[in-house]
Amino acid sequence: MSGPLSRDVSRRGPQRWVAAVLGRHPVGAVLVAPYAVFLALVFAYPFGFAVWISFHDYFFTAPGVPVDRPFVGLANYTAVLGDPAVRQAFGNIIVFLLINVPLTTVLALLLANALNGAIRGRTFLRVAYYVPYVTASVAVVGVWLFLFNSGGLVNKLLGPLAPDPSWLVSEHLAMPTVAVYVAWKQLGFFILLYLAALQNVPNELYESAAVDGASRWQRFRSVTVPAVRPATTLVVIVATITGANLFTEPYLLTGGGGPNGASTSPVLLMYQRGIEQAQPDVAAAIGVLLVIGVVVVSLINRRILERP
Repeated sequence: MSGPLSRDVSRRGPQRWVAAVLGRHPVGAVLVAPYAVFLALVFAYPFGFAVWISFHDYFFTAPGVPVDRPFVGLANYTAVLGDPAVRQAFGNIIVFLLINVPLTTVLALLLANALNGAIRGRTFLRVAYYVPYVTASVAVVGVWLFLFNSGGLVNKLLGPLAPDPSWLVSEHLAMPTVAVYVAWKQLGFFILLYLAALQNVPNELYESAAVDGASRWQRFRSVTVPAVRPATTLVVIVATITGANLFTEPYLLTGGGGPNGASTSPVLLMYQRGIEQAQPDVAAAIGVLLVIGVVVVSLINRRILERP
């Protein structure tokens, strides 16, 4: 049988196949494809290779040199979990996240709410908060070293109240100081996220709350905070992922994770083990454990924050 009906049926087969592969809007899939390829090459493949390395006795060789890299199972993970330096690094990053993430979230929301109002110099303040985020870390670290070293400006202002040993050379204050620095440096980015969310909050909600006699704090607590909950979830998850990848700040501020490893992060330890000590298999095992930990923490945060 031939005719318009048969031709229409024959065309539906390829169309259904295309819809099954590319979805209802193939143009969108085509536009996303370059970034998907980028993610696969830059993130997915290196992570998969790192997982493979973590289960083998892997070491660096000259390009093209055939060597045997035997499968060792969980030996690298056993070595990592039994290493006090690794446990200390993960403990350090937990301390960092417990300080940095709440501080970043609260300050970003409060400042975004203030900058969203009609205040004088609003544009200047928005730019001022964002400048540290786009400034090179080396330049900003130089300023903080000037402020917080043993003879820095902060200690001179505090006088006899200054901590001894000082901020960045104290085992108890080094990581909290790094956490505060990172919160300050990245604050502008998270303020922008909250500002974008606040633009979508209807003014009628604030007007209704004001008519009901709600104070400014009550309007903030009852209207603003629930309205920007999706943004808060995003801020917490992004801050957690960014903090878990901490490397530059302790490397520059504390001279590579000092004192006595008190500010060493897992990523910094991966660099030390994988590059400086030529143990890429151990470094890969640390990285895999870090990824698992970040995924678990992010899922818990999302479940808590999105709970009605």
